[in-house]
Amino acid sequence: MKKRSLVSISDFTKDEQIRILDIAEEFELNPIQRILEDFVVATLFFEPSTRTRLSFESAASRLGAKVIGFSSSASSSVSKGESLKDTILTVSNYSDIIVMRHPKEGSARYASEVSPGPVINAGDGSNQHPTQTLLDMYSIRKTQGKLDNLNIAFVGDLKYGRTVHSLSIALSQFNTTYHLVSPPELKLPSYVKRHIKEKNLTYHQYTDLQEVIPQADIIYMTRIQRERFSDPIEYEKVKNSYNLENNMLAKARENLRILHPLPRVNEISEDVDSNEKAYYFQQALNGVYVRQALLATILGVK
Repeated sequence: MKKRSLVSISDFTKDEQIRILDIAEEFELNPIQRILEDFVVATLFFEPSTRTRLSFESAASRLGAKVIGFSSSASSSVSKGESLKDTILTVSNYSDIIVMRHPKEGSARYASEVSPGPVINAGDGSNQHPTQTLLDMYSIRKTQGKLDNLNIAFVGDLKYGRTVHSLSIALSQFNTTYHLVSPPELKLPSYVKRHIKEKNLTYHQYTDLQEVIPQADIIYMTRIQRERFSDPIEYEKVKNSYNLENNMLAKARENLRILHPLPRVNEISEDVDSNEKAYYFQQALNGVYVRQALLATILGVK
């Protein structure tokens, strides 16, 4: 994996993905290791981010790397009309690896093709978010003790949710049963469902969240993303489709854990936070360990 870009979760094999999870486990036990002191990490975030950007920067800092970059396109030369190609080629002169979030689908793949160094996709539009996928896999394995033969319920925005797309594809390697809960307007894209079918796996589609709760090992809640809707009226129709409340978990499995890529709006009530099944804040912390593993591996020190 040394000096390889990570644009899609499929860029790494199943064995390579597991290796990242194993290394992340080592970093969880010992997160402060000054093994990247000779490296510079560039974080280029062309759209807003809190958890992904800060967890990458925290991961790099805990490993001793220097961090450069920007947190919005307004604070870069893109606001002056600079092309993505020119930005990538310039920043690659100043850094050893680029972590990039961009609102356009395919932008990360393009950046990886023009950059002389490795590029990590931190989210490209509604396409993919492979580092989130790896931390989600880490969280699932940590809470369930395995990745195989689980019932995973994806809830909310399955159409535009890049975290859902990446994770659905990754979990198809582990004999997953999918429970897809969404409004009809926000169903999982056909290409992802086709991928599931090609793996001879089963998916079930629902509109009622309560129907799924007793069957699930993992409930993966997602926010209805206002920024992905070109028509505000369409967003208004679906924005409050689901709200998971603590009393709805009475008949849930003992091992159930609730994940969310965050930020949440109102799709998980705050009364769920104190339930032992709520795992989304620990999930966010797990992102630091996984991103430490990715940086260390791609830069060739692990």
